[in-house]
Amino acid sequence: MQQIINFIIKNSYRLLFLLLLGFSFSLVIKSHSYHRSEYVNSANAVTGAYYEKVNEVNEYFSLKQKNKDLATENALLKQLLFNKKDTILTSKTLFRNDLNNYNVVVSKVVKNSFNTRENYITINSGKNSGIEVDMGVVNDRGVVGIIEKTSENYSTIQSVLNTKSKIHAKIKNSEHFGTLIWDGVNVGFAQLTEVPRLASFKPGDSIVTGANSEIFPENIPIGKIDKIYIDKKTNYYTINIRLFNDMTALGYVYVIENKRKKEKRQLEAKTTQKNK
Repeated sequence: MQQIINFIIKNSYRLLFLLLLGFSFSLVIKSHSYHRSEYVNSANAVTGAYYEKVNEVNEYFSLKQKNKDLATENALLKQLLFNKKDTILTSKTLFRNDLNNYNVVVSKVVKNSFNTRENYITINSGKNSGIEVDMGVVNDRGVVGIIEKTSENYSTIQSVLNTKSKIHAKIKNSEHFGTLIWDGVNVGFAQLTEVPRLASFKPGDSIVTGANSEIFPENIPIGKIDKIYIDKKTNYYTINIRLFNDMTALGYVYVIENKRKKEKRQLEAKTTQKNK
């Protein structure tokens, strides 16, 4: 306390000058409308700039939540898209039961391998979120893989970049299909095998998921045709595909549940047993 008093005594003239200067400025501002308006404008400019910077900082630290909210919104939109068989639907057919075949769960990649021959991805959703084995996984660019194993809160995905992976795929705008595999060589490419010689296509054409897949909805993007080879042993085409997805940089993904998959499998199993 004594130091404060000593400081005031020592700087009394300067403090008095600043006090009178401030008082004078206040009188000028109050007695002249021009000065008052200029003061208000300057104050607004300073406080506006301050609040703008504060808002920018707040927005930066809320990006994580915003990304999560956007991913959730995208999951809902994808669910609507996957359940929509036609691009033109009347209001009478919009809520038909056969358009409600798919559920979509949003999740985040917490581990991703891509430098081995059998690559797997771990996500932070599991049984508690309704995720089961053999569900398809996609992101905003296309196919990612298939659920391999689940725990209560996590799941592992058999990546497209896995030499054991086999996904039913077709040439877009065509009924010719094949099996999507990975040869374990390049993380940017996969291969479509067993494509009939009757199929008509060219480099640059798109490859998408096929209608026969019980894991993925039809027409999910996979990649574009890069090179075409003929398997002399089987007389089928093998197509090298440049993947749309950058499998080395995955963030949020969407797990797809086909609600009619079990029914389809049970019927096919009964049919097979009967024919035996």
